[in-house]
Amino acid sequence: MVVTAAEERTSKRFTGGFVDEMRSVAMKLHTKDQAKDGEKETQGKPWRKWEPTIDGYLKFLVDSKLVYDTLDKILDKSDFPEYAEFRNTGLERAGNLAIDLEWFKEQGHIVPEPLSPGINYSIYIEELSKKDPQAFICHFYNTYFAHTAGGRMIGRKVAAKILNGKELEFYKWDGDLPQLLQNVREKLNRVAENWTREEKNHCLEETEKSFEFNGDILHLILA
Repeated sequence: MVVTAAEERTSKRFTGGFVDEMRSVAMKLHTKDQAKDGEKETQGKPWRKWEPTIDGYLKFLVDSKLVYDTLDKILDKSDFPEYAEFRNTGLERAGNLAIDLEWFKEQGHIVPEPLSPGINYSIYIEELSKKDPQAFICHFYNTYFAHTAGGRMIGRKVAAKILNGKELEFYKWDGDLPQLLQNVREKLNRVAENWTREEKNHCLEETEKSFEFNGDILHLILA
């Protein structure tokens, strides 16, 4: 998606800066059953009708943890100075997932090794982060923000079906989640202020790739 300079000025005047552009592009890729503002028609079975299994859910959690571990490592190393802005935001998930996977072990379940969806995504974002900060930050935004929205809805659905309603640590945050998200939005807008229009468009164009990778991991729930 290409945004003109005039549209950019309108966005800054009436909305929440570049993050609103990122959200707008993401909504075009959400199906109508995934988000109230989603624009795509649902293909296949809507997620509300999914029949998850413990084995599939564990695969999803393991691959998700690998991706969040990779994001943490990238931000800690900071190949580009703007990455440091996104350390210790309160949105981190790897530690919470470690607690959840330990709980599954205590229940007698075997925690699997990561599969290709999580491995491939982790390799992709690590390589991307070394050379393309705008594209990498697109993945950072979509991975974390999707989990706080549609990810939570799917988590509740899965918990009701196969975990007797247990809420995993994956879906809990220390502090006020809306405020944590707002803090990160402000950081994203601040970083994007230093980008050219071309760099912003490049970031937006990476959204579809982010959805593809995250969608592959999400569908492990049904494996």
